Amino acid sequence: MIRRGIRGLLEAEDDIVVVGESGSAAEAARRIPALRPHVAILDGRLPDGSGIDVCRDVRSQDPSIAALILTSYDDDDALFAAIMAGAAGYVLKQVRGHALVDMVRRVAAGQSTLDPSVTAQVLERIRTGPPVNKELEALTDQEQRILELIGKGLTNREIARETHLAEKTVKNYVSSLLAKLGMSSRTQAAIFAVKHGDPKGD
Repeated sequence: MIRRGIRGLLEAEDDIVVVGESGSAAEAARRIPALRPHVAILDGRLPDGSGIDVCRDVRSQDPSIAALILTSYDDDDALFAAIMAGAAGYVLKQVRGHALVDMVRRVAAGQSTLDPSVTAQVLERIRTGPPVNKELEALTDQEQRILELIGKGLTNREIARETHLAEKTVKNYVSSLLAKLGMSSRTQAAIFAVKHGDPKGD
């Protein structure tokens, strides 16, 4: 229902064309890079995953695609994860129709709809996060480095380039650190990394 409403709202505008839609994270991650829209509106919570993960995956393939995260929850952790994933905006579903259309236009024009003070707060949180805690002590130096890069929104391929490791090796490290932290997704790890900053204090 929400998707149909948003589509109708956007199609009523002369300068906006809806090129596609999807009801799942997997389908969205597959279709968006192929359709190459100027703006992708992603639900924060999808039946099979997170719009934030889709945002990260899509933008790692094509950074020219801007993303707006649509959510029912005013959640700081989700907002921080969205920023780290490269989202250009974070919108509560209670937003008025004309405001959403305005945001789509602004994001398509290359602007961010995120409050600069919020973005600054995220960067400050990364920079001054608490020192090593019990969870981080369980990670090896390499796992802590990879966790930091996950927190910066990098994909496994990008982490492999950054650390000069094979992509498969990075994947193994990610699986290991998720298991040690008791987490099931990269989004959880990214939020954790944002909360705790650079574990080495660099």
